[in-house]
Amino acid sequence: MLPEMTRELAAKRRELAPDTMTAWREFNKAVFSDGALPSLTKQLIAVAVAHTTQCPYCIKGHVKQALRQGATEEQLMEAIWVAAEMRAGGAYAHSAVALQEMVDHAADADS
Repeated sequence: MLPEMTRELAAKRRELAPDTMTAWREFNKAVFSDGALPSLTKQLIAVAVAHTTQCPYCIKGHVKQALRQGATEEQLMEAIWVAAEMRAGGAYAHSAVALQEMVDHAADADS
């Protein structure tokens, strides 16, 4: 469903907002450079986040970068499972909203 990101599309994006594109690249470079967390750890975090945001471009790009930096397939899969648990955990936690509505509905029915 999503278009392949081609050189032509990337050039068009850069042409339409060159200053913003430069700022984006500098921000990206700063975020993923070694700091308190090593760059590889940041890429593994990005793989997990990309799965929760469900961005196929981000998944592909960050998996590629993580592999280039030495990530193992097992590390990548564990990061993906962390993302899956977090998505499931959100649904579990938010069930409180539905449960409260059920309690409220039952109380209204009894009134």
